[in-house]
Amino acid sequence: MAQKTIDLIYFNAGGGHRAAASALEAVCAEQGRPWRIRLVNLFDALDPANRFHQVTGYQPEDFYNQRLARGWTIGLTQELKLLQGLIRMGHASLVRPLARHWEATRPDLVVSLIPNFNRALFESLKSVLPDVPFATLLTDMADHPPHFWMEPGQDQYLICGTPRAVEQARAAGYDAMRIFEVSGMVLRPSFYRPVSEERAALRAACGLEPDRLTGFVLFGGQGSRSMLTIAKRLPDTQLILICGHNQALAERLRELPTGAPRLVMGYTPEIARYMRIADFFIGKPGPGSLSEAVHQRLPVLI
Repeated sequence: MAQKTIDLIYFNAGGGHRAAASALEAVCAEQGRPWRIRLVNLFDALDPANRFHQVTGYQPEDFYNQRLARGWTIGLTQELKLLQGLIRMGHASLVRPLARHWEATRPDLVVSLIPNFNRALFESLKSVLPDVPFATLLTDMADHPPHFWMEPGQDQYLICGTPRAVEQARAAGYDAMRIFEVSGMVLRPSFYRPVSEERAALRAACGLEPDRLTGFVLFGGQGSRSMLTIAKRLPDTQLILICGHNQALAERLRELPTGAPRLVMGYTPEIARYMRIADFFIGKPGPGSLSEAVHQRLPVLI
């Protein structure tokens, strides 16, 4: 029997969507599932020639990510409504390139880990591959209706990490056979592996004091200027500060005076390792990072 191909749809707005897709890929590999897993960036499927970047010099997600990095989050709720209106106005122009993508790549299952675009993803897939199932895995703890994660009237599957999301799926008219309730957000397998080393030894290996209270600071894949304020207000607290792809922020944090050891890092896939050596978590209320911290039994400050 031919190997089945599963497409996991993500984008790089924030960091949780790609992190969840990567976690699923890792779980399938670790369990030896006989599937071919493909991570598909939505915007690569919509714009395979990368014309948007060529014209503007930016990726579509950059505008959102730069606002997160600067801490400019006021007004995002209102802007979401505008974005959703533009998506619905441009629905046909989204469906056409996506349909071409499915026709060319021919997956056996499509799993969306992103909001806002699921109507276009679903309808484009069904227009060319009507027998291929489509599922949406919420990487938020609940929907933000209307037209965010759940599109009423679609013959698709929903994977919900909380009872609240299940209630919303039922209220949206989804049949119980198409709703899968799981426990929490998708985490990488590394979060579930037993720790073989003592916390003190791990801290010492990172250049930290083994017996000192340690905070873990994370504001998603792009970091945030809020981390500078936190570091300035906690000069005598040992901190692990993860800046993601924001190298400029990492450099500024390293330049700050401090009365306690600090570990400042850019992007790392080893979040579980560094969380294990901390005593508490400080960050934004992202569902992925909150779930990671809670799973590691860290008190959470947001």
